[in-house]
Amino acid sequence: MFNLILFEPEIPPNTGNIIRLCANSGARLHLIEPLGFSLNEKKLRRAGLDYSELAEIKMHASLAKCCNFLDSPRLFAFSTKGTISHDVPNYKKNDAFLFGPETRGLPINILSSPIVEETLKIPMRPGNRSLNLSNAVAIVVYEAWRQLNFFGAEVIQSEDL
Repeated sequence: MFNLILFEPEIPPNTGNIIRLCANSGARLHLIEPLGFSLNEKKLRRAGLDYSELAEIKMHASLAKCCNFLDSPRLFAFSTKGTISHDVPNYKKNDAFLFGPETRGLPINILSSPIVEETLKIPMRPGNRSLNLSNAVAIVVYEAWRQLNFFGAEVIQSEDL
């Protein structure tokens, strides 16, 4: 499926929600240190419930080590500074989606790095700063998964209704 990379995440409930998303979608979660919380934190466990046992989660000391572990995936960075909408690329199995810390987003040196295929954004109304991290990740995962016809999911067909 897909690889979700959270660069230095700061807010435990967001990561907990993303763990739950990964368990339900089959995406793999990669956390780039340092984290702004402990993986044992109560708020993280509450948001992720018991889904952490159903999700594949890996810790990495740096983004470079994560990309090396993933064998240099096609990497899409997500930022309000992006110029291409999240639904434009034709996503493929094993693509990686990179999201920055909640309070500051991805640093410019990462956004301009040659390891980034494209910097994408999720459309929003003018004048708003950003979406919640776990909501943004869910939007991207479900768009990419939709493009793969929800591979691996139990999908209800309209004729079944």
